[in-house]
Amino acid sequence: MNPLRKLAGQTAIYGLSSIVGRLLNYLLVPLHTRVFEPAAYGVVTEMYSYVAFLMIVLTYGFETSFFRFASNQEDRSKIYATSLISLLISSLGFFLIILVFAHPLASLIRYPEQSEYIIWFALILATDAITSIPFAKLRLENKPLKFAFLKLFNIGVNVLINVFFLLLCPWLLQHGSDSSREIVHMIYSPEVGVGYVFIANLVASGATFLMLLPDMWKMSWKFDPELWRRMMRYSLPLLIGGLAGITNEMFSRVSMKYQLPESISMHELGVFGACYKVAILMTIFIQTFRFAAEPFFFTQAKEKNAKKLYADVMHWFVIACSMIYLGVLLFMNVVQFFVGKAYYEGLVIVPILLMANLFLGIFFNLSIWFKLNDKTHIGAWLAIFGAILTIGFNYLWVPQFGYLGASWATFVVYFLMMVVSYFLGQKYYPIAYDLRRVIGYPLAAALLVFVYTQFLPMEGWLSWPLKILILLTFSGIVWLLEVRKKSVISPQSTSENSSV
Repeated sequence: MNPLRKLAGQTAIYGLSSIVGRLLNYLLVPLHTRVFEPAAYGVVTEMYSYVAFLMIVLTYGFETSFFRFASNQEDRSKIYATSLISLLISSLGFFLIILVFAHPLASLIRYPEQSEYIIWFALILATDAITSIPFAKLRLENKPLKFAFLKLFNIGVNVLINVFFLLLCPWLLQHGSDSSREIVHMIYSPEVGVGYVFIANLVASGATFLMLLPDMWKMSWKFDPELWRRMMRYSLPLLIGGLAGITNEMFSRVSMKYQLPESISMHELGVFGACYKVAILMTIFIQTFRFAAEPFFFTQAKEKNAKKLYADVMHWFVIACSMIYLGVLLFMNVVQFFVGKAYYEGLVIVPILLMANLFLGIFFNLSIWFKLNDKTHIGAWLAIFGAILTIGFNYLWVPQFGYLGASWATFVVYFLMMVVSYFLGQKYYPIAYDLRRVIGYPLAAALLVFVYTQFLPMEGWLSWPLKILILLTFSGIVWLLEVRKKSVISPQSTSENSSV
């Protein structure tokens, strides 16, 4: 099969599970932003920010390390067993430590009466870290259907429990019979509030762990210390880079509570967290692309035309992201309904975050140079560079501009990381990207949005024909340029001098 078609097919399957799953999760955004005020939703945003950091620590780069070693060696069972046993031991150790220090930690983050949050999240993190290797194994073995089913199962359980506790139980208390209210009182307490969001996640993670347990139990259970040391040498720079990378994404959410006055900090954090999710279509595409692309990049590395293939992947990735950017912003009057009206004030940050995530996606494509050359330490330094900038820009801009400052910090940092990674990549692993199109398509999409919002501002259903026309115009430009490019590229062109 044509490698690009294979990647597109697997991306579609991973994408289906991720898109359907994310859309199910996305349905929780209008639920949460209508059930909870921004300050309460800020608690959800904050807690999941901590989770993002800790998940990087608990997996310590072993997913990518597993791909790297399993792609080069035949004895995948030993690599799988060593990786899984390592994560089992570290995750259980983490849970026991958190269990002992739950109350002091809760007081440290200003939730002294909710130490149960800490214990719930320790369990969530431990189970998710352990299952990361079985999920990676499914991706490496090209089993996207099973991967998709398990991911959808996890999200489905999460959504159903959210709906049960946040919608059904309150409704039954108001409108149900005496017997139903008595049953509800046994399992539901309104005082738990946002805690039910965390309980739903815990049950979903536990159920997924049980679904994967038979596959984990069947492994050889042979731990190879020498292999583990080599995997750790490869993965530790990825851990550092991952922590730095998640700092770029999450630092503003972790720090906003402490940078702004207490009277507004949780409100600002709640609005920022909700509106960040309005840019979810771009995030969904990038995540699903990464699920399929990472093992794909490694397996194609030994092919003669690998560099041209990577350039082609970048090219079509940018086209897809540009279409998403244009579509979301043109139809913002529809997209905005996914958050409650109390959060509309923050929609101004959506264009900034969409483009920032496009930069992040390009950076991921560019990062292949340090992963294939075993120069993950340079990737780590690059992520550290971004983290330092993120911390600096947030401390400068968040106290003055709130979530708008945090959004611009994300934009600037991802842009600079993308640019620096490109130039480093051309030094260590040069790829002939077609920069005119990689730069031109996002700029064209942004220009069309600017022209529409500034000179053709139309609202309501009457604006739809114009918006569709703009989308068709952009698609037509892309089609004409791509057809013309194919007509001028010689079939004899080599992989080194071919355009993207």
